[in-house]
Amino acid sequence: MTARGLIVAAPRSGAGKTTVTLGLLAALRRRGLSVQAAKAGPDYIDPAFHAAATGRPSFNLDSWAMKPSLLDALVAETASHADMLVIEGVMGLFDGIEAASRRTGSTADLAARFRLPVLLVIDVSGQSQSAAALVRGFVSHDPEVKIGGVVLNRVGSERHRKFAADAIAALGVPILGSVPRGEMIALPERHLGLVQAGEHGDLDERLDQLATIARTHLDLEAIVKLAVSPRLTEAAQVAALPPPGSRIALAQDAAFTFVYPHVLEGWRRAGAEIVPFSPLADETPPGGCDSCWLPGGYPELHAGRLAAAHKFREGLNRFAATRPVHGECGGYIVLGEVLEDVDGICHPMTGLLGHATSFAKQKPHLGYREATLLADSPIGAARSRLRGHEFHYVALVVTGNDEPLVELADGQGQRLGTSGGRRGHVTGTFFHAIAAT
Repeated sequence: MTARGLIVAAPRSGAGKTTVTLGLLAALRRRGLSVQAAKAGPDYIDPAFHAAATGRPSFNLDSWAMKPSLLDALVAETASHADMLVIEGVMGLFDGIEAASRRTGSTADLAARFRLPVLLVIDVSGQSQSAAALVRGFVSHDPEVKIGGVVLNRVGSERHRKFAADAIAALGVPILGSVPRGEMIALPERHLGLVQAGEHGDLDERLDQLATIARTHLDLEAIVKLAVSPRLTEAAQVAALPPPGSRIALAQDAAFTFVYPHVLEGWRRAGAEIVPFSPLADETPPGGCDSCWLPGGYPELHAGRLAAAHKFREGLNRFAATRPVHGECGGYIVLGEVLEDVDGICHPMTGLLGHATSFAKQKPHLGYREATLLADSPIGAARSRLRGHEFHYVALVVTGNDEPLVELADGQGQRLGTSGGRRGHVTGTFFHAIAAT
């Protein structure tokens, strides 16, 4: 372990922790530091921005979905060749679900487990000295969670900054930055979060802007000094999911982007080779592979091109005749018969499973899930259990006649019924697997 770490968190979503995190990552990298980023909770989009800012893959840490030994292994391994580890929180610092102690999925769980200080980003618009009362509550709420410093965001004037900063400093909590209102650039969003990093043609320029803002308005020296070495207690090497073969064909392009880096790295460590291909480029799953994995993403944004990718569809059908094919969320949508886009236009998909989906009839499905597999599949053996999440707005308008793949429960253990489908060598589900239990 060489990296020292800290956590960037906030009292609520929308306070500016993502842009502060990106500015901090980019600025530290430009100072010559080797920076490793991570994201609390289930999230595919923010880690892609982290990777662009640091030049190295980001990873996820989830106290509900991951066993403590996996959390420790991921931190130990990914921080072993870095100077700084910066973990971006999720939602508000203490927000999670009702679950066992330190297994709630909150950012605070990670701060307590690894004994890492929290850099708290506060949106002070509409308040000044009252921000001190907020900070006082965060300081005292959990004695195992240390608030190491505060960044004031959306400051209206020097007078505004002084009122808020002086009141907070009286608590003994250092002010490590203040960002003027309108200074921090906004990143465009869509229904699942930020527009993906790979879709920004000017991402390098945006990161340069954020780095300049961080250098100008954050006390980088003090923030670096705030960081400490993570406390590790169960640093055994643990694979999140077993690899579905020794050579895995992985769909990877603008339509298929949602795959967790820790899952892929676990497969590689187990000796598997991952062979990417692009359905949007009308490529077929590479020969010699044992299985094919279609991850989540935004197939609805590319439905016409996927429907016209005849070589891909024919090649996937040939592959599925003899070898396992699995689709997660967006991949599951593409395995179905039809995808209806937001304009009501229906696009034929691969037809390897019998369901049909619609984005014109959106229905949100959001939250943690525990899945029990009803049959052997690329994500595990029958009766094995996995933890993960659902995060989609698509409606299942035709269920088809396929056998279900999983039995689901929510994060509190409430049974949700069966889900997904399986037919021959083909399986799929809206459930995103994070780790086996």
